[in-house]
Amino acid sequence: MNKLTTCLIALFTIVTFNAQASDLAKEKRWADQVVDAILDGEAIYLNDGHSDFLGIYTEAGEDKARAVIIMHGTGIHPDWQQVIQPLRVGLTEHNWNTLSIQMPILPNEAEYIDYAPLYDEVAPRIEAAIQYLKNNGSKNIVLVGHSQGASMSAYYLSTSKQDVSGFIAIGMAAFAKDPRMNCIKLLGKITVPTLDLFGNEDLDPVLNSQKQRAAAAKSAGNKRYEQKEITGNHFFDGNEDALIETVAKWLDTLQTK
Repeated sequence: MNKLTTCLIALFTIVTFNAQASDLAKEKRWADQVVDAILDGEAIYLNDGHSDFLGIYTEAGEDKARAVIIMHGTGIHPDWQQVIQPLRVGLTEHNWNTLSIQMPILPNEAEYIDYAPLYDEVAPRIEAAIQYLKNNGSKNIVLVGHSQGASMSAYYLSTSKQDVSGFIAIGMAAFAKDPRMNCIKLLGKITVPTLDLFGNEDLDPVLNSQKQRAAAAKSAGNKRYEQKEITGNHFFDGNEDALIETVAKWLDTLQTK
């Protein structure tokens, strides 16, 4: 292999990485690992128009025709033990059906900003999840996102038809320059009831942008925007019960259709 060929392959690899879609091979590896370990809920597969992706549907003890779609952070899966798994199981005890879905992901070496091109894949996944829940009788549907999952949810709400009753952003930062990931600008376009939830020991980009996020929501005329700080770090390690209770309490303030 000559030097020119080597350089062309390297360049192609860089371009492909920057423009590629979700790493479906990594999604499959996560799914193979996750499905066999599920103790609560049922593994399902949804289709975003291009490929199947994993979801975990968990029914509430008492079905009140309401559900949350839970979206994880960077590079992980819909049964992640921090934040995601506690919420998807814990909220069923408050009579909310839960559907935790696999979000688009990149290889392990990818940086946060590398995810920007994948934001265009978010809407089809959320809409597939919404349709699944509707088909199963849920009428009131709320988006719940953690970390980059919150940013992806905000992007969806700022660019798509809003067929949801509310939005809970957990640990949502605002440090990305790419407009698709800039949560301050995104919040300036969101009008559905929103809970902006974070820990008192959260990441600096989350804590340092509190006032800017609140100002953006105010500029959007979102009268149902609320910020709440509770005890915990970015992953609420050791404070999972307080996280679940806070989310459940706010969910119960939403009007039903």
